[in-house]
Formats: sequence, C-alpha cells, structure tokens
Amino acid sequence: MPIAITDPDDPRIEPYRAVRERDLVGRQHRFIAEGEVVLRVLLKQPRFEIESLLLAENRLDGLSDALEDLPPDVPVYTANRQVMDAIVGFPIHRGILAVARRAPLLPLEEFLTALPEDALVVGLVGLANHDNVGGIFRNAAAFGAQGVLLDHESCDPLYRKAIRVSVGGALVVPFTRAPSAEAMVQALQAASFEIIALSPAGSEILSRVKPARRTALLLGAEGPGLPRELLARSRTVSIPMSGGFDSLNVATTSGIALHHLTSQKDEKPLPR
Repeated sequence: MPIAITDPDDPRIEPYRAVRERDLVGRQHRFIAEGEVVLRVLLKQPRFEIESLLLAENRLDGLSDALEDLPPDVPVYTANRQVMDAIVGFPIHRGILAVARRAPLLPLEEFLTALPEDALVVGLVGLANHDNVGGIFRNAAAFGAQGVLLDHESCDPLYRKAIRVSVGGALVVPFTRAPSAEAMVQALQAASFEIIALSPAGSEILSRVKPARRTALLLGAEGPGLPRELLARSRTVSIPMSGGFDSLNVATTSGIALHHLTSQKDEKPLPR
C-alpha cells in the first residue's frame, strides 16, 4: 500500500532530499531514476535493486500496471505536489522518482572477456557532459551495442540527468570504467577488438567501413576530440559533411556511426 507523506522533513524520505545537491556529491552507491519511462525500464532490470519510490499523488493510478513488477517489500511513498517539491528542492514536474542501488562494476578485462564473440562496444574518452553521455547510451541501447566503456574523465552514466536523457538506456546497456584511455585501448586490443576512432581528420569515410566481429567505436569530447596517441593506435574514420563544416554533436555522431556499423554486419566489405 502507498505510504502518504505529508511532512517534507519525514525521515523516511531522506534519500530524496535536496536531489540536485546530492546528484553532485553522490549517494553512497545509490542513484535516482526520474520519470515514468525511466521507471518502467528500471523495473525490468534485475541487476539494480530498487529501494523505494516517491510519487506525486496524481501519478499513482497511471503506474498501477508497472508497480505490479515491484517487489512487495519496496515502499512506495506518495505526496502532494507542494510537499514533493519541498522534499526534492525544485518543482518536480514528472512527479516520479525512485532510489536504486548500483550494481558493482566489473574490472575492464573481465567485462570484455564476458562479451560474445560478435560484439560492438562504445568507448568514451573525456566526455564530461551528461546530456552527451545520456544520448550515447540511448543510441547504444537502440542499436544493440553490447557495452560501453568510460575512462576516468567521463561522467557518471547513472547521474539523474544522464539516465533521463538516455530514456533508460543507461540502465539497459552494461558499462564499466577503464583506469585511463590508454588502458581502455590496450584492453580492447588484447580482447581482439578492432578500434574505430571517430575524428574529422579520419583517414577513411564511415560509409566504406565494414565492422569486424569485435568492434569498438571510440568517441572523444567535442572540441578536443580523441588524443593523438589514441588515434595513432586506431582505425580513424570520419563522417563527411557539407561545405567543409566539420562539427557534429558527439551523441549525434554516435547514432550515425552505430547505425552504420550494425547495418553493415551482414554485408560484404567495400575495398579500403
């Protein structure tokens, strides 16, 4: 049964207090999921343990079917809009929040070893923008990538905004972290991945690239791009653009590249 919360200072909803500030400082191995679409995705992911839900009163009926998948011991708190806004610290228009526990990250080499023989992964180097990381996870989920690797400079894909932008893709696509970009490349090569690095100065055109059985798509931050030493160890690929314009949003780039690589899986390669 839903548990009505009438006092914003009720200790039972402490994990939801001052959401934005806690997004920045962390939540002791927990994360916040926001919105109906994301909640429905989360409820179907057994690797995450949901600890509680906080819902606006008017959202309860519309979620009745989804809540059937919720373990009976997970509390569902409800509050009116004014109380809920006071708890989280800003107007929470979606009226749906959940607290869940993070799954432990596998070591990089173990993560790669566990992937199938035919695998497509995405490697992120220096991506500190949560919108871009969320968009890349959304594309990775849409095009069936088996995993995402992040270096130590890339932001947390389970940050609330990143999950929301990913439309739950960050909860679907497995990921882990590499100690550094160099360690990521070394581990990918050791696991027999061909590394395709996207760069405006790439030596090949994406439309002529045929993916290997194990392919890693490497993406860098907008502006600086990928470090030269990583480009030197990779198959560099570009996406031609009109009128000499050479700047695509990195999340958009990932969608174009992932679509091409997945659509080319069963086609014969063009000559390089």
